Amino acid sequence: MNQEMNGVEAERYQKENLSNGHHVHQEKIDYVFKVVVIGDSAVGKTQILSRFTKNEFCFDSKSTIGVEFQTRTVTIKGKLIKAQIWDTAGQERYRAVTSAYYRGALGAMLVYDITKRPTFDHVARWVEELRAHADSSIVIMLIGNKADLADKRDVPTEDAVEFAEEQELFFSETSAFSGNNVDSAFFRPIDGGGEKIDVISGSDLEISEMKKLSACSC
Repeated sequence: MNQEMNGVEAERYQKENLSNGHHVHQEKIDYVFKVVVIGDSAVGKTQILSRFTKNEFCFDSKSTIGVEFQTRTVTIKGKLIKAQIWDTAGQERYRAVTSAYYRGALGAMLVYDITKRPTFDHVARWVEELRAHADSSIVIMLIGNKADLADKRDVPTEDAVEFAEEQELFFSETSAFSGNNVDSAFFRPIDGGGEKIDVISGSDLEISEMKKLSACSC
């Protein structure tokens, strides 16, 4: 088959081969790691997740309702790892619902907005809640998002570094808009703190959502 197949032809070819007893090879997932993304509403949690899993940024964003998740598959030390990333609502009325999803999480991305001081002031409460519901071994990454809006900064980097050191958290400033530092921030809890990661190519990127409540959310 020298000619490139379109989507319909490829699907037909796959079905015919499967019906004839030919199996299309699929790589086996070795591990599934759960990571939760938490923080106040409108700090850009869903935007960060969208940038990491789909390399997209949505300008028309809406608040997340309840909990949603997406996945991205990476290779770590020869093992195929599916990162299952849960996007939790930041609104107070969803707090009891989302706390149940902390359990079993390998890592947590705690996000605040560098242009809104109150979102950073609430970080301590998020850490307290996380440690009350999550496994004691969970890796917590503190993320100052919207680093591209440096001219509107309301949270000095030094304040976040000091808090992270006191609480024994990892820390990074990211920009979901530009994509700066997003991948490295997510890789830290997935790889346990620094192992080299080879990212699977975009064609092998798997995207899934528990429920699609809006085209974009935040």
